Amino acid sequence: MAHYKTEQDDWLIVYLKYLLFVFNFFFWVGGAAVLAVGIWTLVEKSGYLSVLASSTFAASAYILIFAGALVMVTGFLGFGAILREQKGCLSTYFCLLLVIFLVELVAGVLAHVYYQRLSDELKQHLNQTLAENYGQPGATQITASVDRLQQDFKCCGSNSSADWQHSTYILSREAEGRRVPDSCCKTVVTRCGQRAHPSNIYKVEGGCLTKLEQFLADHLLLMGAVGIGVACLQAESHGQYLPQRT
Repeated sequence: MAHYKTEQDDWLIVYLKYLLFVFNFFFWVGGAAVLAVGIWTLVEKSGYLSVLASSTFAASAYILIFAGALVMVTGFLGFGAILREQKGCLSTYFCLLLVIFLVELVAGVLAHVYYQRLSDELKQHLNQTLAENYGQPGATQITASVDRLQQDFKCCGSNSSADWQHSTYILSREAEGRRVPDSCCKTVVTRCGQRAHPSNIYKVEGGCLTKLEQFLADHLLLMGAVGIGVACLQAESHGQYLPQRT
């Protein structure tokens, strides 16, 4: 009977060991996904960040990058702890999983909260940025962000190209008679913005505001889903442990 109990305990240990190994592998893959989403958001989409009034979008991406990197490092620690069956390493591993869970949850919640107030912020800030900051000394980054925004989304102005009529830049001598910035043109050449005809510039219903709002909403939902999703998976399996041989 005692021999049977010992074999049963050994079988349970092996079972939990491989179960934990599988969980750890999925955590590691999830960490890689979180890291990839965060890096992709900053590297590929950072050109639009200057037109946002809040840094919450960028903060969510940075938190995801940190969490993803921590998951991958913790994953390697977890593989070592599982193979060696060291109680101290396993305790550290599960403590790090708890930290990662909290970090990813914060990033996901931030992204979701910012998504809720995204429309109001864009409406208040984008038109003001175009009118007051574009083309001004010391606002090179904002000018470049707006130019890239209009070219990438094939749009002109916050709500329409008419928004540029009130722009400090367009009303200044530096505009050289432009009615809209050159980045509004379908084919960008020097001073092409002097002709604001639909055949020459982008005339999109809703302007850049609608397109940027949809773009940010999609990415915030993605970041929120990845962050909260991976965090929930970790929380659900956090209670799993590997019994130690006595």
